Amino acid sequence: MEHLQLTQRPVAKAEMLIRRPVAEVFEAFINPAITTKFWFTRSSGRLEPGSRVQWDWEMYDVSSQVSVKAIEERKRILIEWSGYGTPNLVEWIFTARQDDSTFVSITNTGFSGNGDEQVQQAMASVEGFTLVLAGLKALLEHNIILNLVADRHP
Repeated sequence: MEHLQLTQRPVAKAEMLIRRPVAEVFEAFINPAITTKFWFTRSSGRLEPGSRVQWDWEMYDVSSQVSVKAIEERKRILIEWSGYGTPNLVEWIFTARQDDSTFVSITNTGFSGNGDEQVQQAMASVEGFTLVLAGLKALLEHNIILNLVADRHP
């Protein structure tokens, strides 16, 4: 195999239309009482500007420290977390649509390690955030808890 080299750092992106108002979709990510129904199992608190919380995935005995870098009500959340062993950034963009639905875009950047490790982390991030968005969609649109994150690695 020829030697491959990255020319830019990988970026992970997952997006989904959620047929619910932007206020409801935004709240689902900042309020752990809702987020624990489709993503992590426990949080030390609500996401607020400047806050620092811990998210736990008890089924995997894994946790992440989360620092809130920015919150723009109903528009944007920016956090730094220890998602892959070193701090990286996750940004949510919420776009309200005329039909009272919301388009959510999640971007994860700042992966570390050699090129292969960065690509692997980005691919895992896309997979993970896609499951998160699908779980959120099922919860908010149909009131169904799919357990996608928990069932990914049984």
